[in-house]
Amino acid sequence: MTSRRGEPFDPDRARADLEARLAEPLPASGPAVAEGDPVTGEWAATRGEGFLVVPLWEGDWLTGVYGREWNTAEEAAEARLRALVARLDARWGEHRTVSMRLPLLRPDAPLPEPLRTLARLDCYGDLTVWGPVPVPPPAGPRWVAVSLNQSDGDAPMTLVGVVGARPVTEPRDDD
Repeated sequence: MTSRRGEPFDPDRARADLEARLAEPLPASGPAVAEGDPVTGEWAATRGEGFLVVPLWEGDWLTGVYGREWNTAEEAAEARLRALVARLDARWGEHRTVSMRLPLLRPDAPLPEPLRTLARLDCYGDLTVWGPVPVPPPAGPRWVAVSLNQSDGDAPMTLVGVVGARPVTEPRDDD
């Protein structure tokens, strides 16, 4: 599924990965384009107009995992997210939450990027967002978000990071 398959989770590595991505140039225009790992071909990043989405961790497949064992896997994944959020809060201050409720419940709703791309990637976990965060010149202002996701009941849980050149905001539901 992702280029992070089989790697143990390390919140300090995930934080460092996100920080390293802050200074990368982001596409000024164009559609979202997925990038594969050169060795495995697995998803390594998606870049689009003003944003980058990357996998930070991928858990095990949960095929045949139910009940208490599934709950344990979910709690462990949520603990990984909390550990990363704590490190990013220490680095950039208090975060805010952007709900992915509208993209999940109204797939036909017009969505701003990067929410549209996250929905296409089956990343419907609420976003924990910081920004703008300090970055070295000439990168300009950056916003960072992380979320925990699972595309279906058997799929691995994945932690993704987003780096963007614009604020990450919750879409309005005008209906």
